[in-house]
Amino acid sequence: MSIKHIVLGTGALGRAVMEELLKRGESVRMVNRSGKLDEVPAEVEVIASDLYDPAKVREVTREAQVVYQASQPNYNQWPEKFPLLQKSIIDGLTGSTAKLVLVENLYMYGDTDGKPLTEDTPYDAHTRKGRVRGEISRAAFQAHKEGRAQVTAARGGNFFGPWGANSTMGTRAFYPLLRGKPAQLIGRTDLPHSHTYVKDFGRALVILGERNEADGQAWHVPNDQPRMSQGELVRMFAEEAGVEPKISSMGKLMMTIGGLFIPEAKETVEMMYEFDKPFIVDSSKFEKTFGMRATSIREAVRETVNWYKSHMELES
Repeated sequence: MSIKHIVLGTGALGRAVMEELLKRGESVRMVNRSGKLDEVPAEVEVIASDLYDPAKVREVTREAQVVYQASQPNYNQWPEKFPLLQKSIIDGLTGSTAKLVLVENLYMYGDTDGKPLTEDTPYDAHTRKGRVRGEISRAAFQAHKEGRAQVTAARGGNFFGPWGANSTMGTRAFYPLLRGKPAQLIGRTDLPHSHTYVKDFGRALVILGERNEADGQAWHVPNDQPRMSQGELVRMFAEEAGVEPKISSMGKLMMTIGGLFIPEAKETVEMMYEFDKPFIVDSSKFEKTFGMRATSIREAVRETVNWYKSHMELES
């Protein structure tokens, strides 16, 4: 039996796509480097492949209807490897009938000085990773215009939810909080900062895969209460978990010092503008076009807290 839905990458967003597809009764193949993945339903196929090889991409996506691109290099290798990875995937899909649905973030827009982000916001990134995001997104949509691939993209903010360990609202926030210690955040915790619930991101990606009017465009994933601050969100997490809402935050100087020892922290320094000013995502285009509303923040918080409580063994 051919599998119509192929998910490249098995992180939090790849898993969210998988769960949404399973809800809809679809068959799913997950692709990563190892061919292994914990806590996956038996009916899901997990295979290993080198996505930097277009021939391998072509092989694992043969007869696919939709391919979800949720894979990425290590955070500190984006400038060198991300363009190569995405080019390989597009080259591997050239000539096929599969739609390519891209997972994207908001780095390409750069610092808008607190102005809400829409899909029409110009690409004006001053950071290395922001320029890379803009470069690979432009290349993908150019491939769409040239008829080499059928492309659409979902863009979300800093996400939270099950398996979202590496997010800024991930393990460094949750595990300390659940143990009665301060959640570890970065930047200003009192400013509006849109967060995307990972399951909403997965649902949005699947919707884009289904709808032809999505093609050739990028879309912002719906967020509930996009003007809620980091601090307000953590206080909701604490209330749900029944713990005291303790918060600590690292500014740019401390992140720079931390970056001397931790590669991920070093790479985060250039992105600190997102956390030192309001960072608000406007998702009205998606909501009006596809009729999707984000999960209520209360429900998202409840599900997230329950997941972290049931996965305390993953704390590093």
